Amino acid sequence: MKNFYDVIIVGSGVAGLNCALNLPQDKRALIICKGLPDESDSYLAQGGICCLMDESDYNSYFNDTMAAGHGENDPAAVECMIRSSKRTIEKLIGLGVQFNRDANGNLAVTREGGHSANRICYHEDTTGKEITTRLMERVTALPNVEICPDVCMLDIISRGNCCYGIVARAAGKTSLIFADYTVFACGGIGGVFKRSTNFRLLTGDGVAIALKRGVKVKNVNYVQVHPTTLYTSATEGRCFLISESVRGEGAVLRDKNFCRFTDELQPRDVVTAAIYRKMEEDGTDFVWLDMRGIGREEILAHFPQIVAKCGEEGYDVFTECIPVVPAQHYFMGGVQSDLNGRTTMSRLYAVGETACNGVHGKNRLASNSLLESIIFAGRAAEDIAANYVPADRAESKTAADMLDLTPYEQPEKLMEEYKRTILKAIEEANRE
Repeated sequence: MKNFYDVIIVGSGVAGLNCALNLPQDKRALIICKGLPDESDSYLAQGGICCLMDESDYNSYFNDTMAAGHGENDPAAVECMIRSSKRTIEKLIGLGVQFNRDANGNLAVTREGGHSANRICYHEDTTGKEITTRLMERVTALPNVEICPDVCMLDIISRGNCCYGIVARAAGKTSLIFADYTVFACGGIGGVFKRSTNFRLLTGDGVAIALKRGVKVKNVNYVQVHPTTLYTSATEGRCFLISESVRGEGAVLRDKNFCRFTDELQPRDVVTAAIYRKMEEDGTDFVWLDMRGIGREEILAHFPQIVAKCGEEGYDVFTECIPVVPAQHYFMGGVQSDLNGRTTMSRLYAVGETACNGVHGKNRLASNSLLESIIFAGRAAEDIAANYVPADRAESKTAADMLDLTPYEQPEKLMEEYKRTILKAIEEANRE
């Protein structure tokens, strides 16, 4: 790593990668990731990515997104996402993404909870991995982009509401890395919860640093719980997601007596609430998910990873129900950003799950996350390029000189403090 770049991107999921891919190639960019490049939730996304396949579906798609978000979505952000969806899918195909196709060679589309129509493109049950892998292939081939794993952002370098780069920790050493523009694409907050579908290293560092440095955050208590993760005896750690697409294809939820007890295609928060009520009523730690009505060929073609994982845990999805339980899954709140990723601090952008641009409202509609991350990260890159002005070097040096470097020498302690900051902010917001 050098000590100066034109753009620093914190995070290597689809948001960070697509931002880098859309920057001008005469701008030197650094992507850092807290762990390995593939340790982002983008790789874990199973279900798919939404697309407006036909103009006749626009109103339904818009209304489904708004309804899932309890009407708290920003309509302009929702419109921007939906209108950009088809072009985004076409670009991804151009980058080599292999979406499933039907017998006629057309894009196969499925349906998930909260959707009134089939509009979700997918690659088996590893859509996120497929998209992220193709983006990573393109970004690693760029001569202007450097990707550095195992680098942790500890803070930003800021003064006078302007960001001049980051404080980073790598190989036991703390470094100041300066940039004209910094982009937070550092994912969600699942690592602060005992049970989550997220990688454990995703602990909301960007949001905590924003709170610390006076950058506005929004809806920090809007945390989504996914209704169906595979129940195991483990009490902590990353939970294995059972994709909502399973229910979209016909799987049903059953209680301890194997009776169906809810409409599985309601929005996630509604289904989650129904599961918790049933668990309390039955005195159980899980409910049953029955995939047997889908059909063997469809299960094998669409959900091979789920079949394999359930098999590892001793369950045969073709002949028996599997135990599922809700777990933290997604963060709708985050660092407040506009439709171009701009935050309330100059030269600082936020995109992807770490950002809150209002597109999801209070609860995210299934399979809008990959789409939203890709679209608004691309817009951020375009905004940086269109308005590029180098930072004042004297000001950035002054900002660095004002930093007290002592706390950064105990990074583990600092990161625990950030976790407490996130949980306290959530608790305070819930009391309001």
